[in-house]
Amino acid sequence: MLPPMKYCSHCGAQVAARIPARDNRTRWVCERCDTVHYQNPNIVVGCVAEKDGKILLCKRAIEPRRGYWTVPAGFMELGESLAEGAARETLEEACAEIEIGHLFASIDVVDAGQVHIFFTGTLKGGYGVGEESTDVRLFSEDEIPWDEMAFQSGRFALRKYIEDRGANNGVHIHELRHARL
Repeated sequence: MLPPMKYCSHCGAQVAARIPARDNRTRWVCERCDTVHYQNPNIVVGCVAEKDGKILLCKRAIEPRRGYWTVPAGFMELGESLAEGAARETLEEACAEIEIGHLFASIDVVDAGQVHIFFTGTLKGGYGVGEESTDVRLFSEDEIPWDEMAFQSGRFALRKYIEDRGANNGVHIHELRHARL
């Protein structure tokens, strides 16, 4: 099922849902200039950052899930690597510089059209409240507010991080379909 689209971003004419030549699925195609508009998943990058055995979490100041806790994460930007995006998001949300470790979790959030990628990380210094957060704290494992976590992908990443605790056990892959937050 295609997300809605009415007009071509190239020439402004109306688009139609059809299977383009030499393709195998329905796409939005411009009726005037024949531009094919591919709609692909967005990439969300994040980092489970630790300092002195405690994990950094942010309380969201924005929707969706305003007021819930999350691992620092957000949409990747053009011109940056996965790791650079995870570091940038941590800086933006928690005013924290981190040393990126290894990639350890990949979650396909099929219904949202997203792929969430998480890295391990170590805080280089302090942290603070970024503009997308209302609170930022370090939590020991037994203090993590599991019932107040914003997203299933963040809960999955935290659980796998805790299971691994310092070991590089490869990438944990998970798929969420028809997921509730």
